[in-house]
This record gives sequence, C-alpha cells and structure tokens, in this order.
Amino acid sequence: MKTATILSAIAALAATAAAAAELKIDVTHKVECERKTKKGDKVSMHYRGTLAADGSQFDASYDRGSPLDFKVGAGQVIKGWDQGLLDMCIGEKRTLTIPPEFGYGDRGIGPIPGGATLIFETELVGIAGVEPPKKAEKVDDATAPEGDEEAVKKEEL
Repeated sequence: MKTATILSAIAALAATAAAAAELKIDVTHKVECERKTKKGDKVSMHYRGTLAADGSQFDASYDRGSPLDFKVGAGQVIKGWDQGLLDMCIGEKRTLTIPPEFGYGDRGIGPIPGGATLIFETELVGIAGVEPPKKAEKVDDATAPEGDEEAVKKEEL
C-alpha cells in the first residue's frame, strides 16, 4: 500500500512541475486570415519583453523602431517563441508567458537572470511572401443613415 501512495505522490509532483513549465498564450488582438504562421516561415515580429518577477523591461523592438526577422521553428529564437508564435495572422497580437524551460533556463542571458519567467507582448508584422489581410472598413456614425445599423460598421473579408 505504501508503494501506491508513494507513486501517487510522485505522479502529483510531476503533474505540478509540468503545469508550472507550461507556455501560456493569450491572444490580445485577434485577426481573421486565410494564411497563418507555420514552421519554416520567415516572419517579422515586434515585441516587448519583461520579467514576470518584477515587470522590468529587458528588450523591445518597438524602442528600436524595427521588428525582428527570423524563421519560425528553426531554433533562431527561444523555444517559447518557436511554439507560441505558430498559427498567427498578420496583425495579430499575443502575450506569451514563457517559463524558464522555454526561455533561457537556469543560465539566463544579459539582463535576464537564470530561472526567469518571461512575458513577451508580440505583434506579427509580416510573413515573407504573404499579403496581409484586408482591414475592416468603418463608416462614420455621423454619416450613416439613421436606423441603418449595417452601414455603421462594414467589414471587407
């Protein structure tokens, strides 16, 4: 009976550790499109990186005014990005919460300490060879005919 209890405790600890090491993806601005990012795509990404522990910013492409170009799934960026930026549409924004196992691990790098959980606000600017989706067309409320709700907001797909 003790063996079953010990095995249950080990399984519970393993499940807790696995849950703690999960990559969290929050879509903060959803965009509809026909072509989403996939492994091997060359993408342009704007981002802001902060430490989960204290919120301090360690890097931001926005500050440089230039997105980062890289190939998704090719190991050119941290594992959390290679996994967390798949199936995105151009213009979509996501917040990625990346545990150390999917970031810089125990070693850290530069201003990022070892064992740090990272938070990245990301925006997909482009996919090489893919046209961006058309933007929604909005009609000014003041010029829309009264009672014509469909004219108030019209979307082109």
